[in-house]
Amino acid sequence: MADRIYTRKEKLTRAGLLVKGAKQSAGDISGVERQIDAIDRRAEERARAEADAHAAALKAARAEVAAATVAERTAPRGPERAAAKEARKAAEKRLRAVERARR
Repeated sequence: MADRIYTRKEKLTRAGLLVKGAKQSAGDISGVERQIDAIDRRAEERARAEADAHAAALKAARAEVAAATVAERTAPRGPERAAAKEARKAAEKRLRAVERARR
């Protein structure tokens, strides 16, 4: 997972600040460094929140597959078992989608 996730505006602002800092390298660049640090902090928080959300979605999808598997195994033969099998296949498909969605 990425350590930071920047928005387009943050990328542009950060690049501009880096150029500005390079031009002022002989002078005081503490203000530029503070702004860059603030942008980096927001990007790290965004990456952490996205990773947490993905982990929660993955856990829920795995639980759904487990429940669907048990329902299929305990369903009586006939149309009920066929419906449970389709539900399990759909749950597995959602799980694969969640697994692929990770950056």
